[in-house]
Amino acid sequence: MTGSGGGTRLLRFGGSGATPRPGAAVREAAGRLRRGWLPVVEATLAATVAWILATRLVGHPQPFFAPAAALIVLGQARGQRMRRAVEVVLGVAAGVLVADLVVQALGPRTTWTVLTVILLTVALAVAIGASSVTVVQAAVSALYLVVVSPPTGSLVPFRFVDALIGGAVAVVASQLVDARRPLAPLVSEFRHTFEELAGVLGEIADALDRGDDAAALAALERARHADAGVERLRDAVRAAGEALRLNVRRRRHLGRLRSVEGSIRQIDYAVRNVRVLARAAVTLTRGPAPVPAELGGAVRTLAEAVRSAGDALAADLTGQDGVADAHAERVDVAALEAVRVAGRLFTPGETLPLAMIIGQVRATAIDLLRGVRGDDDATVLARVDAAVTGPGH
Repeated sequence: MTGSGGGTRLLRFGGSGATPRPGAAVREAAGRLRRGWLPVVEATLAATVAWILATRLVGHPQPFFAPAAALIVLGQARGQRMRRAVEVVLGVAAGVLVADLVVQALGPRTTWTVLTVILLTVALAVAIGASSVTVVQAAVSALYLVVVSPPTGSLVPFRFVDALIGGAVAVVASQLVDARRPLAPLVSEFRHTFEELAGVLGEIADALDRGDDAAALAALERARHADAGVERLRDAVRAAGEALRLNVRRRRHLGRLRSVEGSIRQIDYAVRNVRVLARAAVTLTRGPAPVPAELGGAVRTLAEAVRSAGDALAADLTGQDGVADAHAERVDVAALEAVRVAGRLFTPGETLPLAMIIGQVRATAIDLLRGVRGDDDATVLARVDAAVTGPGH
């Protein structure tokens, strides 16, 4: 549209400059709350229980550190909460000790006392190599005692006990959800990660079939976010390990978990390979050379191998050995077929983007085979090379 100043004014509908409608914002917020309701309930109940235990069991009239410690521990990623609980307790103890000594020497609620307490507490925590959580917790504990409630001989132990109660309650609360099925969140994360990676490959295949550079670019953008899935997998492994170590009856699963940890490295490599493949697909679809008709099929077959790999690893985690072996066989068939089809397209004079896609199909297949079977490099490479040079070549 043309404004009164003679310039051109563009109307945007739903673009990046559009203001989201209130209804859409409310629905989005409701969706986030629906997906994340469990941590909300977990934190609320843990902090409340810590407060009740500190007031009624210990008899502390102002147990600030009990709910605070519970919230700090639950704020950490699963798999790190035992360590954080210990750090919170040690941080409180260190802060209380420093605050007590400094207040006795300089008096409470003075500028020099605050400066000295913070300096000594943070310096002590850094000197012993404490994490950022411990450093902050120690400083906050000391500052609270200096400014809000100066320590006395009868109150100092309560702060330590409060932190102990809060940390213990948080650890127990964080394990209650996964007590019966400690590996279930990890299994779910495996399925989600592999389904997402297979979805990226499916979008790349569709873009190659149509020679659609816009679709290839969208697939590349999606591939760039796949690294987050690998990080979530690592977090889920740590969380499952913590849950298993705290669950005496299910510690036998720790061996199965350790075997999965080795697979994540190969998954990480596969994600990186797919990202390179997506980038090459963008270049190829933008170029003047036609996209080979079989290339999209090879990438789509690779996506099937990825889905089967996720199913195989998930079944292995849940102890379904027969199901895991069946899915692993499908990985073999699909991955080697993708390599075979892509290998036939590698002829002299082909463009660099096509050569890169073919190479990444091969590299991703190798990572999948290694991640699922756990074979050594020589064995996997021999099988992949045989697929390329076999009778179908």
